[in-house]
Amino acid sequence: MEVVLAKILVVDDDIHITNLITRFLRQKQYLVEYANDGQKARDIFKHFHPDLVILDINLPDTLGYNLCAEMQENNDVFVLMLTSRTDVEDKKKGFSTGADDYLTKPFDLEELEFRIQAILRRRRIIKSVGGETLDFGDLVINPENREVKVKTQSITLTSLEFDLLYFLASNPNRVWSREDLVNNVWQSNPMGDNRVVDVHIGQIRRKIELDSEATRHISTVRGVGYKFEIENS
Repeated sequence: MEVVLAKILVVDDDIHITNLITRFLRQKQYLVEYANDGQKARDIFKHFHPDLVILDINLPDTLGYNLCAEMQENNDVFVLMLTSRTDVEDKKKGFSTGADDYLTKPFDLEELEFRIQAILRRRRIIKSVGGETLDFGDLVINPENREVKVKTQSITLTSLEFDLLYFLASNPNRVWSREDLVNNVWQSNPMGDNRVVDVHIGQIRRKIELDSEATRHISTVRGVGYKFEIENS
């Protein structure tokens, strides 16, 4: 059986860091490309089609937040952000632009690999569900091509947003705590703060709800978490 190696793009303006990560990941049998600025990262991204981007926030020609949003716009790609910033609001901003995980500098290479494995495992879990398209009338979720449609119009979700929505929709009318969702979708706690779930639920609602004032699909269960609601026939 042919082994499909994950492709990783490393983006950091510190050449020492990009070289260090690139050598380490290639030793772990990943296919790796790297860039030290946003423009080169964009160029490589177009032809390399990475499964995961390890992305620094502070780049000489752009912010990692902006680059993350661009890469997530029309591509099913995971993003792990690297930063020397420790402020929670900075991390939430990263997640709101589509980041899947966050690692603060300085970091341990073994922890980096652990987080990479956890991120990539999510895709295998979602695909192993069986590829069943979920049809809720105005909302259709197709895991085979990872496409979401609202009233036949395609909606762009980040990889993490799709995984979270598909997980909830696959288990309708069941209440999930934030901790449950982190354990099942993230496979690890990206911030040590389960409120990161709230950030992504908010993003999903803004994209799939026809009426932003009245949520039809994902409801909040006060003091507990969230559930995906469908009417029982």
